[in-house]
Amino acid sequence: MNWDEFLGETVGNITTLAKEMPDTMAGFDKMGKAAKKDGALDEKTKELIALGIAVSTRCDSCIGFHAKSLVRLGASREEVCEALSMTAYMGGGPSLAYGAKALNAFDTFSAG
Repeated sequence: MNWDEFLGETVGNITTLAKEMPDTMAGFDKMGKAAKKDGALDEKTKELIALGIAVSTRCDSCIGFHAKSLVRLGASREEVCEALSMTAYMGGGPSLAYGAKALNAFDTFSAG
């Protein structure tokens, strides 16, 4: 999968949808900013959690967005693999398969 092209297409589709429901998108954006704000957990830890949820729900676009965010936040491959290990433990075979996809996305964005 070409992650950059895939996310570009996804952003385009979301932009089109956002024009049809601007209030919903504004609320979603506000919720995202509040959820990512550093508190007891830093943003990187929260993004590791988000990647695990993306894998568990088998959301390719979410995997791409959160893997890219983890690269931006300086996450190590080891941190990502540990998070994916826990996700595989909790989610079984499907999470293992999507975890491999998530690691591919992280590696792709890390190579930059």
